Amino acid sequence: MNKHISLFGVLLFAFILASCSGGDDGKNRPGNKAENTDGLIVVGFSQVGAESDWRRANTRSMRETFTREKGYQLILKDAQQKQEHQVAAIRDFIQKKVNYIVLAPVTEQGWDSVLKEAKIAGIPVIIMDRMIRTSDNTFFVSWVGSDFRKEGATAVAWMEKTFKNLNIAHIQGNIGSSAQIGRTEGLREGVDRNPGWRIVVRDSGDFTQVKGKEIMERFLGEYRDIDVLYCENDNMAFGAIQALDEGRLPYGASGGLKIISFDATRAGLEQTLARNISYNVECNPLHGPRVEKIIQQLQLGKTPNKIAYVDETAFSADTITREEIDARAY
Repeated sequence: MNKHISLFGVLLFAFILASCSGGDDGKNRPGNKAENTDGLIVVGFSQVGAESDWRRANTRSMRETFTREKGYQLILKDAQQKQEHQVAAIRDFIQKKVNYIVLAPVTEQGWDSVLKEAKIAGIPVIIMDRMIRTSDNTFFVSWVGSDFRKEGATAVAWMEKTFKNLNIAHIQGNIGSSAQIGRTEGLREGVDRNPGWRIVVRDSGDFTQVKGKEIMERFLGEYRDIDVLYCENDNMAFGAIQALDEGRLPYGASGGLKIISFDATRAGLEQTLARNISYNVECNPLHGPRVEKIIQQLQLGKTPNKIAYVDETAFSADTITREEIDARAY
């Protein structure tokens, strides 16, 4: 009897010892942390919101890329354009022990604390679309998105070829976002170079159509001598066009002011083909496959590029074709 009890005790002790030791079983490698029973790679995605056609296409690209059929579980949290919601979402992802965090940041500043928490937890963070400013470059493994300053410079180069003296109305996007900073900086450099250019009025429309309309209505009530509307995305341009139509004021092909826009969404290019928007600079939202490429590199233990810019183009109302619009995926 005592021998049986002694043998049971030895086996029980061996089982407990094996459970508590174990060495490197892979649980500390990217892709093996998440608490799921399906063997899926779990991706936590904090999206800015759904404020524009561009943003909705960007979310759709992520949903279509990170599917269960391809071995992923995507946890999407819409921040409704509030940074505090994104910080809370990242902390929730850390608590859930996701394998990867993808952040499309509302603004560039204010991420150090929460991204340090992700780093301590051993969860790689990928920044998408807008850039962040951080005190430690190791808080994220890679960034993929557009060169917004180059986009602004592209629009300004077209303006320089087309105009000499300009009164410019400027509708900005979310203040502090990379897209707003880069596109605004591109315009500022153009104004500095061209003594005949003057920004007569400026305000932020938060990248939304409703605010674009409101701001344009106010601009028109205060200033009528506007040559160019420099609008930092398509949706704000759509709102401005509504205001111009309701005010029965000429623009585009009918004369009057010329509209410059950014994103080159399908709807934006339809307005460009109709010559309502005179020039539209592309900002490609289809980042899902690009983010997946980064994750697959990390899964294989490779080091992805820290910065990955997307190749983009621009469209003039004078040269755009129906075929170019029909070829758009967004």
